[in-house]
Amino acid sequence: MSRRQGRGSTRTGRPASVPAGPYEAPPLVREDVPGTLLVDFRGEDNRTRTYDFSTLPLPGWQPFLARSFALRTGYSGDARTLESSRHAWNAAQNWVRFLDTLASPPATPQDLTREHVDAYNDRKDATARTTYSLMLELRTQFADPHLKAELPPEAHDAFNRRLRKPEASSAGGYSSGELERLTAAARADTAQIARRLRGNEDLLRRFREAPDQLSEEDRSRGEMLAAMAADGVVPDFPGSMHVRLPRRIALASQLFLTWRDLAPLVILLMIVTERNGETIKELPVRHRLLENRAVELTLVKRRRGTKRWFETVTWEIGPKNRELHTPGGLYLLLLELTARSRAFCDASTAIAFWRNGHRKDVVGKDEHWAPFEENLGHGTTMKMSSWAAERTKPLLADPPPAKKGAKPPPPQPLRITFNQVKTSIDARRTRQMGGHLPSSAKSNTAQVLFANYLKADEPTREWAAEVVSEALVDAEQAAAEAHARAVERRGGGPKVMPSAATAQQLEEGGLPADTARKLADGRLDTAWTACEDHDHNPETGAPCGDSFLDCFHCGNCLVTRTHLPRLLSLLDSLGTLRHRMSEDDWWKRYGSAWVAIRRDILTKFSPAEVARERAKPLPDAMLDLVEAPWEHP
Repeated sequence: MSRRQGRGSTRTGRPASVPAGPYEAPPLVREDVPGTLLVDFRGEDNRTRTYDFSTLPLPGWQPFLARSFALRTGYSGDARTLESSRHAWNAAQNWVRFLDTLASPPATPQDLTREHVDAYNDRKDATARTTYSLMLELRTQFADPHLKAELPPEAHDAFNRRLRKPEASSAGGYSSGELERLTAAARADTAQIARRLRGNEDLLRRFREAPDQLSEEDRSRGEMLAAMAADGVVPDFPGSMHVRLPRRIALASQLFLTWRDLAPLVILLMIVTERNGETIKELPVRHRLLENRAVELTLVKRRRGTKRWFETVTWEIGPKNRELHTPGGLYLLLLELTARSRAFCDASTAIAFWRNGHRKDVVGKDEHWAPFEENLGHGTTMKMSSWAAERTKPLLADPPPAKKGAKPPPPQPLRITFNQVKTSIDARRTRQMGGHLPSSAKSNTAQVLFANYLKADEPTREWAAEVVSEALVDAEQAAAEAHARAVERRGGGPKVMPSAATAQQLEEGGLPADTARKLADGRLDTAWTACEDHDHNPETGAPCGDSFLDCFHCGNCLVTRTHLPRLLSLLDSLGTLRHRMSEDDWWKRYGSAWVAIRRDILTKFSPAEVARERAKPLPDAMLDLVEAPWEHP
């Protein structure tokens, strides 16, 4: 091998260094001992694991499943984090164990039939979401071109069926008041945790520097803290576990985080960073400070599509007194609070703490743990709802609406889940962005943001309905003002004579005799109304050439009972157009005419008369008289 390295080591005529001798890639599946089938996984999150496929039933399936898994999780595959490799492994073993339960299982992949796949998809011992997830994973694993010849075509076709994704059972997010109370509680408890650990760290520092200057009580505590800081061992006590456990937790919590500290920390991190719980669990230790103003780190964001699971972010640090309000400041605080436990367990993720190890048979410094390096599912032990209910000042949900005459129900504790917290912060950001989903989407696409978070969120729906209502009121008010200005310019608006029908009645209503006769005979009719003097536009004095829609603002406009069916038909057509074009365009083009008909004309007729006309077949709206139908929706 050439010894030349670095920049300038290659140029025209000087080839790049290459390994000496032929190169052989390591096998996808290795066999250390005859009969074993091992697949080594090394993820892009720097986590490793070895999966043994020889432990699965149906030996004829083991080589195929090992190869499909290796291709799925290898360097060219899509499952490149430890958690995703676990999901692929669970799908493979769930599949082969199901086949093993059949009365006549397929001994090899070549024996697989459509009926076998259908039976797996239709089984009743799993939820619809679990079946959907496993079928999707198996379809992806078995679709690799290297495996195409190893499964019958009918089996491939059965896996490629249209999978119906079950509806997410989301409870929606929190109300604005609930989210504010949750944020305040998480921030208050996190501040208390920081004060506790920093206070004991300060005592430990003073003990090491000048123990003689401490009181006897502080010196005794300092000695105990120094012993725990040196080797990470939390002393045990005599007695039963019910007596020992609370004492050990209280002692350990003087210098280390414990399980009970995790809930407020993780919740506050989710709220401040606006990231989901899985991303917070996997926050890395590795980061870069940018002029002490921001911190740069790489996050893991699952389910973003092929090879898009990592994202580099820059978080503001802010002043020290605002560290609980800025994402960068809170991240650095987390690193500070977990530094000792991370050192003892050599963690690469930010979250590490002390846990009592009697259930896992671990003692000493091994009780320091980074749980999410092993499995994200360990987060269920955080018991976030229990934290909220057991605080000195419990977190309570908004009371449901009281039924009339009934006693108000007692307050209920606030139920806390990762999905509800994420939904709430996404809804809050969407409101701040004015409801524009593409701008609101941060760690998801706009489609995922709506379908998985905002769609089921009742406060967001209420807010959106309120915003839409306010926008419609503003649009209608603007149209009414435009109509009023046009009426002022054009001679006072239409003359409506709802009870007049004959020429004599129209003449008695104030019209000249000649105009009354022509109006009664229909000789003055236009598209939807009648025009008293077409040759003299009130605004210009010249013959009128305006659109028939402008008639509704004109002083020459005449309306009688005979025009009512055409006006109702026009309103119906305008309502149909409103669903086929944007609100802005509709209000600009038709809004002022719609307001004039609704406010200045129909109000002059009785509701009973309008209802009678609506019960009859209405004439054509004749909108083609005012626009080309092929140019406008």
